[in-house]
Amino acid sequence: MSTDHQNLDLKKLRNSILQWLKERLSDESYDKISTMSEALAGDAEDWEVYSSLSAVPRYTGKSPLELTDDELKEARNIRTGWDPSQWSVDQLARTLLLLSIAERDKDEFFDKLEKLFISSDMGEAEALYQSLPVLPYPDELKDRAAEGIRSNITSVFTAVAQRNPYPADFLDEDAWNQVVLKSLFVQTPLYLIVGIDRRANDKLADILVEYAHERWSAGREVSPELWRPVGPFIDEANLEEIEKVLNHEDTLHRQAAILALSASESKAASNLIKKYQDVLHNVHKQEINWHRIGEQYDAAR
Repeated sequence: MSTDHQNLDLKKLRNSILQWLKERLSDESYDKISTMSEALAGDAEDWEVYSSLSAVPRYTGKSPLELTDDELKEARNIRTGWDPSQWSVDQLARTLLLLSIAERDKDEFFDKLEKLFISSDMGEAEALYQSLPVLPYPDELKDRAAEGIRSNITSVFTAVAQRNPYPADFLDEDAWNQVVLKSLFVQTPLYLIVGIDRRANDKLADILVEYAHERWSAGREVSPELWRPVGPFIDEANLEEIEKVLNHEDTLHRQAAILALSASESKAASNLIKKYQDVLHNVHKQEINWHRIGEQYDAAR
């Protein structure tokens, strides 16, 4: 378990969420959400749980949450890596209700949580998966997170995969690798995956190089972001592939190859990068990093 999550103060979290909602809702709407929260922390029956989660947008609307810089800092202080910057008001309110249910017996919480996942519509599912990093008992949510990763609905998948610290903190290597590979497959950016560098591994690097070959063989483009998790594991075995990218007609791809090579400690990578000093100079001069490459590539799609 993530050390940070072990120290998660659920009471402080709920109080912060309540304050953020109070700043954005009318008094009447806030009182309704607050009353729902108190009821779900008590002995509300299943039908009340479902109807409450479903009714949230009726009182909150679906406007962007737009947390202030101070509020986002507070969120990160509560839970490292938590990034609700792109959430909507209803998603935050639904997270509050989940945390209210979590105040009940553990078995009862999981029973109701699983039923909510099973019965959820797309909007509810997105909110449920986004809430994973701030829910209690995170080690017991891995299977549910894996279900989100397998979803064929892109917005549900990205609710787990993007701006969400849960996968990097709790998923095993195979499940983590699936997050990265599927992101490339459904063409969602890697730079929004929390922990993308920390969880890089040699097995993933091999998978991605093989995936690049499949794309090339089919005459399809390979995302320049693919080489980010490969970089630390570049050696003589995959040097030919990275040199192919160094000779790509697009500057963004060449810059990505240089960043990937720079992450490798192998002598082969060091020798190769010396042959492309012009690209290296350009990367340094323009202060190119993986975030910028991801943003630019995503914007150009």
